[in-house]
Amino acid sequence: MAEASDQESKTEQPTEKKIRDALEQGKIPVSREASTFASMAALMVILSFLIGQGAQRLVPSLKSLLDDPDGFRLSTAADAQNLLTVIGLEAGRFMVPLLVVLIAFGLAASLLQNAPRLVLDRIQPNFSRISPAQGWSRIFGAQGLVEFAKSVFKLVSVSLVVGFVLHSSEARAFEAMFTDPVALPEMILTIAMRVVSAICITTIVLVAVDLAWARFHWRRELRMTKQEIKDEHKQAEGDPLIKARLRSLARDRSRRRMIAAASKASLVIANPTHFAVALRYQRDENPAPLVLAKGMDAIALKIRAVAEENNIPIIENKALARALYEAVQVDQVIPSEFFRPVAEIIYFLQSRQSPRAERVQ
Repeated sequence: MAEASDQESKTEQPTEKKIRDALEQGKIPVSREASTFASMAALMVILSFLIGQGAQRLVPSLKSLLDDPDGFRLSTAADAQNLLTVIGLEAGRFMVPLLVVLIAFGLAASLLQNAPRLVLDRIQPNFSRISPAQGWSRIFGAQGLVEFAKSVFKLVSVSLVVGFVLHSSEARAFEAMFTDPVALPEMILTIAMRVVSAICITTIVLVAVDLAWARFHWRRELRMTKQEIKDEHKQAEGDPLIKARLRSLARDRSRRRMIAAASKASLVIANPTHFAVALRYQRDENPAPLVLAKGMDAIALKIRAVAEENNIPIIENKALARALYEAVQVDQVIPSEFFRPVAEIIYFLQSRQSPRAERVQ
């Protein structure tokens, strides 16, 4: 019941990340019927192009062995080994092409469905695969019922087709009793090709349906809940609370460095309590005054306090303080439009040579 309710809550389509993770873990849609069809198609190719030529090459060797067994020396173990080697080579020449075709069609059936991937987790021991409870759920679950239905359909359809083909060849089978035995292999090969070709045609429909079902079932198993999508988005973008906390810490560190730098300022231009901009001007350091710190409200008061502790002149100019705060960033020189008013203040301070706060109206 819990598993069913969990599946019902998964109403959202899988994201690209979910699909990518499933592919990397080896969870891919696979049609078993495609492999069966590939085997039958390979058998059809073998019967059509390889079995006849291979038999023609193999028969003379076996015929010479059966017709004249005394012609082979078997006096020693070496003679027996040589005989087995000859027979093995001839059998290998006959079997290797057949095996190559079967392997090629089997690989093609897998590669055409999905790209090859090396997933070591899939070959590691998994005790749930031998669990009776898990096996019972696989056999009698939804997937097990689908596999059972496919097997029944395949058994019925293939039986009907094979029965029809064999029934149509019944007359030829009776004629075989009165024909030359040499012609029997060719007749059997012809009937076998008809049977295999009929099975291939029958299973094409089953393969198409199974491929569509495998893709549909795979995507349904990957469906996600709305909460899973939110969690994945948080992991991709970062948790908003953590990001906000990190930004807050970064701002705090920046403020502490900025306020510490205010102690090296040459003057502070302030709007009594709302804005404060600490400037440093040394001719041998920068061509124009440099902004060491700026702030408003509590930070402005802190900058003023640092200035008072270090006997830095504080000039109260509401319009200039606000304009500098909005136009200039920390660790930048002031723009050219502020050169004249700031230069007048610096000239005024240098002429007065007074460390206490002044007021300019």
